[in-house]
Amino acid sequence: MHLVVCIKQVPDSAQIRVHPVTNTIMRQGVPTIINPHDLAALEEALKLCEAYGGEVTVVTMGPKMAEDALRKALTFGAHRAVLLTDRHFAGSDTLATSFALAQAIAEIGETFGTPDVVFTGKQTIDGDTAQVGPGIAKRLDLQQLTYVAKILSIDAASREITVERRAEGGSQILRTRLPCLVTMLDGADAIRRGRLDDALRAARTKVVKWSAADAGIAEPANCGLRGSPTVVKRVFAPTSREQKARQIDTTNKPLREVADGLIAAIFADQPALKHDLGFLGSAGQQGVPDVDRES
Repeated sequence: MHLVVCIKQVPDSAQIRVHPVTNTIMRQGVPTIINPHDLAALEEALKLCEAYGGEVTVVTMGPKMAEDALRKALTFGAHRAVLLTDRHFAGSDTLATSFALAQAIAEIGETFGTPDVVFTGKQTIDGDTAQVGPGIAKRLDLQQLTYVAKILSIDAASREITVERRAEGGSQILRTRLPCLVTMLDGADAIRRGRLDDALRAARTKVVKWSAADAGIAEPANCGLRGSPTVVKRVFAPTSREQKARQIDTTNKPLREVADGLIAAIFADQPALKHDLGFLGSAGQQGVPDVDRES
């Protein structure tokens, strides 16, 4: 099998900075890491490679410093790394990013073999949109399996994949035909530690570097700021609240009294909430709602 994993080098969210004019993330001087969801995708791809055989190609789009993230992925056991780096890619939103990555994955298929599964993380911690993976699937006409916690099996004969997908209120077991795109959740499996021989191999491996032209992108205007219809009007930190937290004394009080006191305090601070909920006390008087003591 040929498995392609899209990763992204993201700034440490604790030290993120935003350009005051362009409203884009300033990456210079900010420590970077591999997006955690992408690490989960890489781990799942490597497990499949171990179970069924094949190769894992990692690809990222970014400045030349993103090569560090690719080499880190190689130390975990990836076989090949492709870096898309070109000034045309600067400032890309999710639409432009999915376009460039889809073109690159198609070129990877032509050069190194058609991918059976394309992996991405569920989302990135710097953008939190969860749009790039589905965008790639749409552009490459791939079945997409999102919010996947685990790959359960792959049937090589029937070319089918079965996954466990997290859904609101539970989980789903889904099956589809290959090729497909999978977006992975993090936390399902522990990320492996790279072996010494993989680390030595990663140091020797030449990272494939493609410009927009190398990736087969005939219309670079679809990339970068020119190809990004999303406009960030303003970036700002939320205003801190000066109101101090209120403590309710619960010492030697029955739970019913504590609950009634908490509800009364909430409604005192937010009278509109009481009205919206339709709570009325005894004889239609406003107050703590009457509750059947036996319920």
